[in-house]
Amino acid sequence: MKHKILVSGSLVYDKIMDFQGKFSDHIMPEKIHSLSVCFVVDKMKVNFGGTAGNIAYNLKLLGEEPVILSQAGADFSNYEKWLRKNRLILSGIKLLKDKNTATAHIVTDRADNQITALHLETMGVPCGITEKKVRNFGEVAMAIVAPGNTQDMLDAVRVYKKLGMPYIADPGQQIPLLSARELDFLIKNARVLIGNDYELALIMKALRLGSPRLSYGEAGKNMEVIQRLVKVLVVTYGAQGSVICSNHRQIKIKAVSPRKIVDPTGAGDAYRAGFIKGIVSGWDLKKCGELASWLAKFPVEHYGTQEHRFKFSDFKS
Repeated sequence: MKHKILVSGSLVYDKIMDFQGKFSDHIMPEKIHSLSVCFVVDKMKVNFGGTAGNIAYNLKLLGEEPVILSQAGADFSNYEKWLRKNRLILSGIKLLKDKNTATAHIVTDRADNQITALHLETMGVPCGITEKKVRNFGEVAMAIVAPGNTQDMLDAVRVYKKLGMPYIADPGQQIPLLSARELDFLIKNARVLIGNDYELALIMKALRLGSPRLSYGEAGKNMEVIQRLVKVLVVTYGAQGSVICSNHRQIKIKAVSPRKIVDPTGAGDAYRAGFIKGIVSGWDLKKCGELASWLAKFPVEHYGTQEHRFKFSDFKS
């Protein structure tokens, strides 16, 4: 059975670059106030990306019916052809012909650390998520509010709360742009809050929820404090795995090792798609996390966030 899932977030052209050294070897902490560095990269490739595009792409591979709620620009034609080729629903995308689609310049070092420069363009304009627009999509099983235009994120949550629709809060890279009041509104009563340990520490600091120590083996009471706001809390730790917290219980999920490590960009979005698939399928949280972890390995094996393919039956077997 297919489930309709609303996926709000960004549509972006990713310019992915690899730096063969480590950022830490070229940054002097005592000189951080006057930082001036240059990282020479050996190749660059333009890929289709963005949180909404990546999550929807993976959900479609899982046999679901994702609806993208985002915005794109005058240069969207190639990306649009790709999405249509993969039979994704595009009626929720707002086209702005006087701007270009957002572009992310992503530099990854040898330790899989990343520095990203995002040129907003269309992402600076709300796509317009209204109650009428959401109702037009008919019966919806779940929604995810991924990083994108901040007004869209707040509008989506406002609509979902009014309609009683379960949603996943995933503020991610937009956390610094949201006020404490907006963060609290976005997170409170969400079905799931998901983020990596750094993002969750930022949320705790912004909401003044105590000392933000969220290391993989020592999270403890820190997670219980933030989990008071949501039913389920998911904290990801990259290659270390993830932790799912619910009802004062912590479930540790091991990371699934990729066959080869090419680039980590997009692993988090794939993880989210896998977790959503498990939730709408009625699985227990451990199984949801295991599918999410299995899915997260695929983008790591490719140079780009939507270059992989898989069969859901491979996981089930």
